[in-house]
Amino acid sequence: MSALDRSILDAVPAFAALTGKEIDIVLAQARSLRYPKGTTVFEQGGAADSFFVLLHGHLQVVKLTPAGQQVVIRYVVPGEMFGIAVQIGRQSYPATAQAVMDSLALVWPSSAWPTLVARCPALAESALHIVGTRLDEAHVRVVELATEEVERRVAHALLRLLKQAGRKVDDGIEVAFPITREDVAQMTGTTLHTVSRILSRWEARGLVESERQRIVVRDPHGLFAIAETAKA
Repeated sequence: MSALDRSILDAVPAFAALTGKEIDIVLAQARSLRYPKGTTVFEQGGAADSFFVLLHGHLQVVKLTPAGQQVVIRYVVPGEMFGIAVQIGRQSYPATAQAVMDSLALVWPSSAWPTLVARCPALAESALHIVGTRLDEAHVRVVELATEEVERRVAHALLRLLKQAGRKVDDGIEVAFPITREDVAQMTGTTLHTVSRILSRWEARGLVESERQRIVVRDPHGLFAIAETAKA
């Protein structure tokens, strides 16, 4: 297999502190894999035998609860390192990652991590930063679920998606990957019926536009006002 060009990691924050030589070391252990839309990258409970960097596309990370309920944990966007179970001492993946559109990722065997960290120490700090950031995100969502009414939770979820993967279109800012009302319900701990009712009300006010797998926020400032204003 031909060597991977180090420029493909230019937009990957996890490798920003590495020297050119260290990046070559990291890439020598990697291979690129394509994941067509709908493909499962790894499954909850499966052996954590690889870790990844997403180069193109988007992934949805979901977790199945003991009661059989599916929860959308987060979305992975290009430039993110993911599947880092081995870096936090896990032997299995805690959730399932699926491609929501055709995607391309770099893949490393988990067995390579100790050698990579030994030769490129900045990688360990990067992994710690990633874990810390995701823990902060989880804390925010726990507080929202415990203290906020559903409408505010949905507003916060959409605003986070825009910040993470929003793109400007003629009529507003679109979430840059396929997303359904059911996905939003699973992100915010509520029902499809409730999310549909909220989005329909917001559509009537000109705040959003939603189709089967598409959400456009037409008035981000109006949505922000809902997210940040507590109701009596």
